[in-house]
Amino acid sequence: MSKILTGNELLSGATVYLDGHGNWVEDLQIARVFAKDESEALDAALAATKATGRVISLEIEDVEVRGGLVYPHRIRERIRAEGPTAPRFDRQHLDEDSHVSI
Repeated sequence: MSKILTGNELLSGATVYLDGHGNWVEDLQIARVFAKDESEALDAALAATKATGRVISLEIEDVEVRGGLVYPHRIRERIRAEGPTAPRFDRQHLDEDSHVSI
């Protein structure tokens, strides 16, 4: 099974993925996909990232590559990459006479 390295950028909180050049990017589709036989490279990338302290909540995620696209196996990672599973609604704006009970 293929794997990617993901985490959250410390300063912004953004979900980020390690790319093939050792950079942290926000686009899952540019993430470096580690093959089964690349476990040493994955461990080294994980250790190097931990040493910087710039990316937190590091996770090694199982993925599948289909048609050139990266698909995470866990729903949690799909939500982190694609956004909420429920439709978004416009924020309700209150006019001058409206109020909210507390």
